[in-house]
Amino acid sequence: MLAHCYSADTALIASQHQPALLLEFARSRDLSLAGLLKGSGLTEAGLLDGRQRLSPAQLLQLLGQLLRAADERGASFQLGQQWLPGHYGAASLALAQAVDLAQALQILEAEQARFCPLLGPRLRVEGELAIVYWTDSVGAGPLLPALVELHMAALTGMARWLGGEPLPWRYYFNRTRPRELAQHAVHLGSALHFGAQFDAMVVDAHWLQRPWPRGQAAGVSLSLRQLEPLATPRSLLQALYDQLRASLHAPPSLEHSAAAFATSPATLKRHLARHGTHFQAMLDLVRTHEALFLLQFHGYDHAALAAHFGFHDARNFRRSFSRWTGLQAALLGPQLA
Repeated sequence: MLAHCYSADTALIASQHQPALLLEFARSRDLSLAGLLKGSGLTEAGLLDGRQRLSPAQLLQLLGQLLRAADERGASFQLGQQWLPGHYGAASLALAQAVDLAQALQILEAEQARFCPLLGPRLRVEGELAIVYWTDSVGAGPLLPALVELHMAALTGMARWLGGEPLPWRYYFNRTRPRELAQHAVHLGSALHFGAQFDAMVVDAHWLQRPWPRGQAAGVSLSLRQLEPLATPRSLLQALYDQLRASLHAPPSLEHSAAAFATSPATLKRHLARHGTHFQAMLDLVRTHEALFLLQFHGYDHAALAAHFGFHDARNFRRSFSRWTGLQAALLGPQLA
């Protein structure tokens, strides 16, 4: 239901969590905290006392102003290195005691609102590959590339620390190749691919079950039991993505999705507009991701994809695929391999 999802203006982020990390980063660079908080409706005293709750929109604004004020290449990556496991109480303790990468990703997905309220991770295992891809939770707009860098650096650094060794990730970006890649190389490595249809990290699936030296199954269980349930554990955009993916054969419609969220089509449209998107854009995103997985990993041809998505014929599917992605169905850009 819509009431069980958080939106860009839901006050759910404790000020002693991600906001405190941003303030500490600002202090380390002698940045004006008053300048960072200007126009946000936040005060330094309110953040420091640990009792204030921020909305994702406020956290986004704070992050954007911090990155602009820092004016240094690599700031998003450096923030990411401190993001996970983080200092988020029992949730961070559970993550720090994960027995392997699979359990860590399971915790991240289940507790996305605590760890990653702005950009949600999704794990998909295809054959011998583990694919972690990131989707926007609250309408990040122009900050999305920086958020992708931050979260990729966060997962990379956390897995290296908890696993005791670097993992051979390959990184895929849904953007054009930037002129300067030095910071990407420093923080992520050289396996960088741009012009993909996903923001994704890929590693061989056997790394999922490789035991981590700090892992304590009992500690994870105890810490998770200590967590207070969140009233809004997922964002509207994440929940709608899942609902659309589950109903691709229907085919999906605004009316069907609105009914699934116990609201009216007009209300759902209004909520999506407030997040900088609309129903067709969300549907196109889900169809794009699913089509590329089916093409690359499951051997679907155009006729099979047309049937899967409820199109009358392959020609109509190819036309729609080109509209979703800007590509022809045979031209996928960098493959997730």
